[in-house]
Amino acid sequence: MKTVTIDVRPLADALGDFTQAWKSGKGSSPRISFESPELLFKVLSGKRWELLNAMTGAGAMSIREAARRVERDVKAVHGDVTALLNAGILIKTDDGMIAFPYDAIHVDFMLKAA
Repeated sequence: MKTVTIDVRPLADALGDFTQAWKSGKGSSPRISFESPELLFKVLSGKRWELLNAMTGAGAMSIREAARRVERDVKAVHGDVTALLNAGILIKTDDGMIAFPYDAIHVDFMLKAA
């Protein structure tokens, strides 16, 4: 199963992990990082989670098909798809379709006293 980890951590930490993986030549598991919980929740709103849920394991599809699966307006889904593409969570295939290229999402962050 191909799982992407979504986490909250400083950009310096994310870049450090990338540099270490690059130097070692070993790939790491897929990871998408956000600098703050606020940014994570802004990008991954409830409607976008619903969209990802509908796309998980479904393969490539058109935006119209994605909108049909979540029973929403195509224009609204298009905006959500654009945000998820910009965040690197969705990909666009060579033939212009959209896809969620993972089988699962693992979210990892901790809330602690300042």
